[in-house]
Amino acid sequence: MNNLLCDIPISPTEVDYKLAGRKSRPGGTVVQLDDVDIGGDQFTVMAGPCAVESYEQLLTTAEIVKSGGAKILRGGAFKPRSSPYAFQGLEEEGLKLLAEVRHQTGLPIVTEVMDTRQVDLVYRYTDIFQIGSRSMQNFPLLKEVAKTDKPVLFKRGLGATIDEYLQAAEYILQGNENVILCERGIRTFETSTRNTLDLNAIPMLKHLSHLPVIVDPSHGTGHPWMVAPMSRAAMAAGADGILVEVHHKPEEALCDGHQSLNPEEFFNMMHDLYLIGTAIGKEVISPNIVLQ
Repeated sequence: MNNLLCDIPISPTEVDYKLAGRKSRPGGTVVQLDDVDIGGDQFTVMAGPCAVESYEQLLTTAEIVKSGGAKILRGGAFKPRSSPYAFQGLEEEGLKLLAEVRHQTGLPIVTEVMDTRQVDLVYRYTDIFQIGSRSMQNFPLLKEVAKTDKPVLFKRGLGATIDEYLQAAEYILQGNENVILCERGIRTFETSTRNTLDLNAIPMLKHLSHLPVIVDPSHGTGHPWMVAPMSRAAMAAGADGILVEVHHKPEEALCDGHQSLNPEEFFNMMHDLYLIGTAIGKEVISPNIVLQ
């Protein structure tokens, strides 16, 4: 006898995205962190250096991005690098510097955790866990952060489909509902950019899932001059925020200086985002600087 159930079409969102699927929360999710909302009417800017290098570097950059309108400070203490000879981060010392600069500026921090053995340590310092692209399908790590009560910024894998990405998010959502999706570009045949920023992913993720979606145009393009136009496009496509690399002296950065915005570029971008946000109903902090 044929199984009649096999002939009934079932939406993949009903099977694979039981927790992430739009049907489970039609109104959408807003991840709340103190006085910062990620999702809803907010357009949240997370900005800072790729890697924590020193107290002076981090504090100077943090003050810049705060005055420019960023609500969250990003900075890597543990850095997954393709080359073992590249700067790997200051590790716990970097976490301590992030915590000190948070105290000085009032900015919450987001930083990457790479291994299950680091979760407890990073938990003590960070406000938001970041799961990087390389770790998207590190399922033991996803299960570990699922046990925590802190938001998780979850980046799409460089070769992952939307389906694979949302299924991976389910691992975190089984214990932690505060997940923020992040499109950071995928690897294609194109070599003129670091990755191919998949702006299609923004409306698709919004259609399939209730989770907030932010975009990382720094890794998505690899060129600082492309970050501003891709950020504007991300906002127009419905993103809930961006994650951008900013350095007070990009030419001296130990990591990803070639794609980091300098202060002037960041302020100009934030000014444009403020104007666009005003037009489309997204709340963006106006940069605290007079632009020429």
